[in-house]
Amino acid sequence: MSERYDCTDPDGRAEGISAAAAAVRRGDIVVLPTDTVYGIGADAFDATAVASVLAAKGRGRDMPPPVLIPTARTAQGLATQVPDYAQRLMERFWPGPLTLVLKAQTSLHWDLGETNGTVALRVPANEVALELLGDIGPMAVTSANTTGDPAARTADEAEAMLGAAVAVYLDGGPAGEGDPSTIVDCTGETPVTLRLGALGQDELDAALEPEPVLEAPEPGAAPEPADDAHDADDADDADDADDATDATDAPTEDEAPQEPHELSTTERPADASGPTQ
Repeated sequence: MSERYDCTDPDGRAEGISAAAAAVRRGDIVVLPTDTVYGIGADAFDATAVASVLAAKGRGRDMPPPVLIPTARTAQGLATQVPDYAQRLMERFWPGPLTLVLKAQTSLHWDLGETNGTVALRVPANEVALELLGDIGPMAVTSANTTGDPAARTADEAEAMLGAAVAVYLDGGPAGEGDPSTIVDCTGETPVTLRLGALGQDELDAALEPEPVLEAPEPGAAPEPADDAHDADDADDADDADDATDATDAPTEDEAPQEPHELSTTERPADASGPTQ
C-alpha cells in the first residue's frame, strides 16, 4: 500500500522526505513535486528501479527518463565534454525548468534505457525535490502520469494514474503552471532546442548572447576628468538608488517549438520520445 505525506506541513515534510529516501534506497519508486509538474522517480543507479518507473508509466526503454540532480556541481560527475555555453545556461537557469542533454560519463554504472551515450540533466527549483535529491543523490525522474495522459500537477492527479505502483507520494501542493521543462541538446558545438516549455527561445538566446567587449583607450590618451560634484551626489544618493532598485527589480512539460532564432541556439521539431520533466 502506498504512503502519502503532506509536505506543505513542516512535520509532514520531514517525515515524508525520510520515508521517500528509505523507499528509494530499497529500490522502490516515489512521486515528488517539482517546479514544473509532479515527477515519478527512482535511484538513477538502480536499473531495476528505473525499469519500474518506465513500467508504471507504460513506457519503453526507447524513452529514457531525465536525471534530476541537487546542484549544478553534480553534473560534472555525470557528464563529460560540457561546453562553455552549457555552463552559461546552468548558471543562468539552474535551479529551474531547463533540461540539458549532455554526453554521459562512460564509467557510470547505470542503465537509463536507450540513451545513445547521453544523459538529460536538470536541477529543479523545488525545495521538497531538492531536499530529497540532497539525501539520495541523482534520481531518474519523469513526469508522473501514464503515457498519453496529461502530466500531473497535483499529488491527487498522480495517485489517480499511478496508484499502488508508487511506494511514497510527497504532496507539495500544486506544481508549476503545467508546462514541462525546456530541453536543449548540448552535445554539439552549438546548442539545439529540442523542446520549448517553461522557458522560451528568447530567454535562451538572451542568456547566450556574448558579453559586450569594452574598448581600450587609445595609447597616450588623457584620462577623462572626474566630475567631483557628480561624484559627491552619487555618494549622497547611493542608499536612495539601492532602495529604488530593490523596490522595482523584484522577480515577478509538451509544446510545439516556435520559429528558429538566429542567435546562439537553433531549434528542431520536438522529439515526442524525449524526457518529460
